[in-house]
Amino acid sequence: MFDFTEEELNRYSRHILLQDVGVEGQEKIRDAKVLVVGAGGLGAPVSLYLAAAGVGTIGIIDGDVVDLSNLQRQVIHFTKDVDTPKVLSAKEKMLAINPNVKVNAIQDLLMANNALDIISEYDFIVDGTDNFPVKFLINDACVMAGKPFCHGGILRFEGQTFTHVPGSACYRCVFGAPPPPNAVPTCSQAGVLGAIAGMLGTIQAAETLKYITGVGELLTNKLLTFNAKTMDFRKISTRHNHKCKLCGDNPTITELIDYEQAACDLASHKK
Repeated sequence: MFDFTEEELNRYSRHILLQDVGVEGQEKIRDAKVLVVGAGGLGAPVSLYLAAAGVGTIGIIDGDVVDLSNLQRQVIHFTKDVDTPKVLSAKEKMLAINPNVKVNAIQDLLMANNALDIISEYDFIVDGTDNFPVKFLINDACVMAGKPFCHGGILRFEGQTFTHVPGSACYRCVFGAPPPPNAVPTCSQAGVLGAIAGMLGTIQAAETLKYITGVGELLTNKLLTFNAKTMDFRKISTRHNHKCKLCGDNPTITELIDYEQAACDLASHKK
């Protein structure tokens, strides 16, 4: 217990100085296992900050390779990484920041046939994807498995996030069902200001660390939204929907579904 090396005590000293964290909180961070779904715009800052914080085991799943157009916002990838699998590029940077963490690089897509097995190994899940089918898949798998997760979404100049823990509002409680393919544009169709990914991703990283340490108030039953054009932030109250088809009193969704994706999203799940 509390068997940190001198190097680790120095590395995490700014956490340990926090009265709400201390050595005990840093030990919780070291013992935690977090899965980041997507190594793109949101997954990049989330993964970097979780590695820097000393999260003991970080899984990152993504089936895509680095594209030149990613570099405007996916700050974990460098120009030299173009055409490299994103999870391998991300793992390299995470270990460069903190060689004390374990990074599980999963070069695959999260699908209905593997989601439950993959998330079963982790304590907390972070949604770093940019399409509705995978967001609903993450939600459904986490609710079925009783896993907490943090949702995140960005587009143009806007972002939104909330955290789900068992018993709180899930993604379906708030948004119901996925929209038809191509009904809502993705970042690859409508664009996104690069810094927006950093703004929201760091909020998701903070929510993850708050959950792990038990510090503060999570964004449960609240949807946090912001517009960077005006820098207006809003918290919208949500609640568990007893008529939710997934987590309500009489659920009708009992197995995972791979919803149809827009054509531009078939190759990847990421921002």
